[in-house]
Amino acid sequence: MRTSSGIWLSALVLTFSAAVAGVARADVKMPNIFGNHMVLQQGQKNRVWGLADPGEPIVVSIDKQTQKTTAGADGRWMVQLDPLSVGGPHELSVQGKTTIKFTDVLVGEVWICSGQSNMQWSVNASNDPDLERSAARFPKLRMVNIPQVGTQEPQWNFNGNWQVCTPETVGNFSAVGYFFGRQLHQTLDVPVGLINNAWGGSACEAWIRRELLAADPKYKVMLDGWVKNEATFAELSGKSDLNEDQKKTLNSLRGQMAGNHRPANIYNGVLKSHLGYGIRGAIWYQGESNAGRAYQYRDLFPLMIESWRKEWGQGDFPFYWVQLADFMAEKPEPAESSWAELREAQTMTMSRLPNTGEAVIIDIGEGKDIHPKNKVDVGRRLARWALAKDYGVKIAHHSPQFKAMEKQDAKIVLSFEHVDGGWRPFDVNEPRGFAIAGADKKFVLAKATILKDGRIEVASDQVPAPVAVRYAWADNPVCNMYSQAGLPLTPFRTDDWPGVTANKQ
Repeated sequence: MRTSSGIWLSALVLTFSAAVAGVARADVKMPNIFGNHMVLQQGQKNRVWGLADPGEPIVVSIDKQTQKTTAGADGRWMVQLDPLSVGGPHELSVQGKTTIKFTDVLVGEVWICSGQSNMQWSVNASNDPDLERSAARFPKLRMVNIPQVGTQEPQWNFNGNWQVCTPETVGNFSAVGYFFGRQLHQTLDVPVGLINNAWGGSACEAWIRRELLAADPKYKVMLDGWVKNEATFAELSGKSDLNEDQKKTLNSLRGQMAGNHRPANIYNGVLKSHLGYGIRGAIWYQGESNAGRAYQYRDLFPLMIESWRKEWGQGDFPFYWVQLADFMAEKPEPAESSWAELREAQTMTMSRLPNTGEAVIIDIGEGKDIHPKNKVDVGRRLARWALAKDYGVKIAHHSPQFKAMEKQDAKIVLSFEHVDGGWRPFDVNEPRGFAIAGADKKFVLAKATILKDGRIEVASDQVPAPVAVRYAWADNPVCNMYSQAGLPLTPFRTDDWPGVTANKQ
């Protein structure tokens, strides 16, 4: 009952939810990630699991195959279905002392849609929701929303069910997830299943198993703060007579204990309920809540991805994320930026982990709104990665990215990769968004020129001996560089001077 990773089953179920614990164990039980209208991942083995009486024989059948197992001493059981081909609808039957039958089961492509509020952001709250809803008739596109539960106790189940995509059901689903999935469905002509487990405002550490964080000294300061708050909460909760200040403290801590920043809270309360369900990969839109600790995110984000992959037991499945959009006030002169440093940490992750990719959206944010309503382009840029990398579609997907620099007297010449079709500055012909500095580390806006070979020359009369260049290095930068494929240049810097979040833990 254990996979080659040796940890999947223990990661799947450590404790049962209160709802399950209160039900007689005579009936076969399964978590709601299995249900009518679900999509199973094609072309790979898929796990099916549940609860029964200890020692109870279990028979699972779908299409032309049958798998058998016996519930363990704790009542848990799991089988692996042999790979299925695209198609359906099928019926999935699970038989023990009682029988469960799931109907209208399709086989296609399954993706996790995760992160914080910009992934959670619904179709109803995005651009043109009336038009989007009216056209959302995709019977082979299926969706399920996972409720937001913050706890240190691993949850076996959740309150939710798969739904068929219709004008009536699509409005409350993740807009980025829907537009991503719709593009895959229309391009590939296969069923698509989308699992939305995003939680607005969530911190990255809340998605990670606590033991992993505790094992690394880099997160000691963060965890020590939580341990202190947890002890105070336990102390105050045990008192029957509290003064007004203590009551306020207790109420504040109560929210934190069940909140979306506490380490491992979302991992246990949300992710565990479906961790191990067969997927193709995951898309992710998060980082705003960690921008104040952007340097830490350089390690924290890859740790999260690696831990998910290990516990899912599917190898290095594709993981694509959205780089933070432009936000807050534009500044007339170059300045330091925690959001720029978080974007840098996100970009670094591509070079650290295989099968990863970044959708750059530095051009479609809103200075006044941390939740830009243009989610169509976000979903499409993520879909480009999946279509190109996982489905063999020949399509531009990687935003242009800085490659190298060369000093030439008073100029710096930059070279790039992934500039599909050459450069296309937006709105005006002159490249905008470049800044240059000398050894004094004082950046000024620079004049940039596109050379015939595609390199970009950067200079300023104020910096006679330049040593570093930055592009789109601001919370909300003014920048205009695209490839001819319509993908924006990835924000970057050539220096490694300590940033504003370098010592934040």
